[in-house]
Amino acid sequence: MSRPINVEVPVKRNEAIEKTIKRFSRKVKKEGIIEAYKEKRYYEKPSDKKRRLSKRRRQILRRLKQKEETI
Repeated sequence: MSRPINVEVPVKRNEAIEKTIKRFSRKVKKEGIIEAYKEKRYYEKPSDKKRRLSKRRRQILRRLKQKEETI
């Protein structure tokens, strides 16, 4: 069972609402709430999840290797 995620952004005195919304969206992004929602939106077979994570790891390693070669 996952833990509930509560994000609170108190409105500061004399702060524009746009700035408050921006702080809220940054906090939500940092917590990974949107990504977690998108992942749990549809069922993903364990084999597909494993394949997706493996592909992601390979891409990250490839980028790091290219960075090392350019330095």
